[in-house]
Amino acid sequence: MSGHSHSHDHSSFGRAFALGIALNIAFVVVEAVYGFYANSMALLSDAGHNLSDVLGLVVAWAGGMMAKAGSSPLAALINALFLLVAVGAIGAEAVRRLFHPSATDGATVMIVAGIGILINGATALLFARGRHYDINIRGAYLHMAADAAVSAAVVVAGLLILWTGRQWIDPAISLAVAAVILWGSFALFRESVGMSLMGVPSGIALEEVEAALARMPGVETVHDLHVWSLSTTETALTAHIVVPEVDSTDQLLEGARKMLHDRFAIEHCTIQVERVHLDDTRCR
Repeated sequence: MSGHSHSHDHSSFGRAFALGIALNIAFVVVEAVYGFYANSMALLSDAGHNLSDVLGLVVAWAGGMMAKAGSSPLAALINALFLLVAVGAIGAEAVRRLFHPSATDGATVMIVAGIGILINGATALLFARGRHYDINIRGAYLHMAADAAVSAAVVVAGLLILWTGRQWIDPAISLAVAAVILWGSFALFRESVGMSLMGVPSGIALEEVEAALARMPGVETVHDLHVWSLSTTETALTAHIVVPEVDSTDQLLEGARKMLHDRFAIEHCTIQVERVHLDDTRCR
């Protein structure tokens, strides 16, 4: 028994990936140049963070294009790792600058970071509609949304430096932003690891799937139930169901297929029907 639905094709985001990568590469160059000019660790760290996200976008896009059945969970895992590495780099440099502060041009920091809010926010919106059904798209969305938040914090840092003249604000804001990004990326990392290990997808409770199958008319028991991710957009299921002796189970299997698809978004299922005194029926 099988069902296929690809109304949200990963390839439909090809233009979004291309535009997002181009915009962010250009901004990384600008931000790095002005980061050195303004002597701002916050701008330089944000440039590094943006660069890691550009690489993450490339990995997510390539993973989606290469996978025949959908986006690769490995691509999503690498995407999450890029974010974690970037957070570590931001934190390490921020701590160093706390002990060795230096003058920062707050006005330049504010202007460049303000541009970053616009670019990263616009890029995040390119992936907003796909973030609920594809972990790679969600990873891209979270990366860009996090970058917009980083840029907003850097704007605040530049403003406070102008007002107070205290240079420790620059690295302190960077540390705070790193902590927020780390917290937000944990769920993405955990889910991508689970998918890579063929774990039950996030959002699907195995006991609920079993109970729903058991409530189907004519089903007595359900056993040997397994659910796992085929890709970032498709989920598979195998199960055995026990039914009373009947002439046909076609209607039951079709009803189960529709229920699994509509309620749990399970696209591919293999159900073995067990009946007394009759041969087992396997449906794909």
